[in-house]
Amino acid sequence: MQATAFTYDPETRSGSVLLDDGTPVEFGTEAFDAGGLRLLRPGQRVRIETEPAGDSGPRITLITLQTL
Repeated sequence: MQATAFTYDPETRSGSVLLDDGTPVEFGTEAFDAGGLRLLRPGQRVRIETEPAGDSGPRITLITLQTL
Protein backbone atom coordinates (compact mmCIF):
# COMPACT_ATOMS: atom_id res chain seq x y z
CA MET A 1 0.00 0.00 0.00
CA GLN A 2 1.22 3.53 -0.68
CA ALA A 3 0.97 6.62 1.50
CA THR A 4 2.56 10.03 2.03
CA ALA A 5 4.81 10.80 5.00
CA PHE A 6 3.05 13.33 7.22
CA THR A 7 5.09 13.61 10.42
CA TYR A 8 8.39 12.16 11.61
CA ASP A 9 10.29 12.53 14.90
CA PRO A 10 13.98 11.61 14.44
CA GLU A 11 14.50 11.17 18.18
CA THR A 12 11.82 8.47 18.55
CA ARG A 13 11.96 7.29 14.89
CA SER A 14 8.16 7.32 14.76
CA GLY A 15 5.54 9.44 13.05
CA SER A 16 2.51 9.23 10.80
CA VAL A 17 1.50 8.88 7.18
CA LEU A 18 -1.55 9.94 5.22
CA LEU A 19 -3.28 7.24 3.23
CA ASP A 20 -4.46 8.21 -0.24
CA ASP A 21 -7.96 8.87 1.15
CA GLY A 22 -6.48 11.37 3.65
CA THR A 23 -6.68 9.09 6.69
CA PRO A 24 -3.75 9.59 9.08
CA VAL A 25 -2.11 6.42 10.42
CA GLU A 26 0.70 6.45 12.97
CA PHE A 27 3.77 4.23 12.83
CA GLY A 28 6.14 3.27 15.63
CA THR A 29 9.86 2.77 15.91
CA GLU A 30 9.57 -0.92 15.03
CA ALA A 31 7.99 -0.21 11.63
CA PHE A 32 10.55 2.49 10.84
CA ASP A 33 13.49 0.28 11.83
CA ALA A 34 12.10 -2.68 9.85
CA GLY A 35 12.31 -0.61 6.66
CA GLY A 36 15.98 0.26 7.12
CA LEU A 37 15.41 3.99 6.66
CA ARG A 38 17.63 6.64 8.24
CA LEU A 39 15.40 9.69 7.69
CA LEU A 40 11.91 10.53 6.51
CA ARG A 41 10.67 13.92 5.33
CA PRO A 42 7.04 15.06 5.22
CA GLY A 43 5.68 14.76 1.70
CA GLN A 44 7.79 11.78 0.71
CA ARG A 45 5.92 8.96 -0.96
CA VAL A 46 6.26 5.72 1.02
CA ARG A 47 5.23 2.08 0.82
CA ILE A 48 3.70 0.58 3.94
CA GLU A 49 2.70 -2.86 5.07
CA THR A 50 -0.09 -3.15 7.62
CA GLU A 51 -1.89 -5.64 9.78
CA PRO A 52 -5.31 -5.31 11.41
CA ALA A 53 -5.26 -3.72 14.86
CA GLY A 54 -8.91 -4.03 15.85
CA ASP A 55 -11.03 -0.94 16.37
CA SER A 56 -8.05 1.41 16.07
CA GLY A 57 -7.61 0.65 12.35
CA PRO A 58 -4.53 -0.74 10.64
CA ARG A 59 -1.14 -1.00 12.35
CA ILE A 60 1.88 -0.22 10.18
CA THR A 61 4.49 -2.97 10.41
CA LEU A 62 6.91 -1.71 7.72
CA ILE A 63 7.62 1.63 6.08
CA THR A 64 9.99 2.08 3.13
CA LEU A 65 10.47 4.65 0.38
CA GLN A 66 8.32 4.18 -2.70
CA THR A 67 10.48 3.30 -5.69
CA LEU A 68 9.51 2.92 -9.30
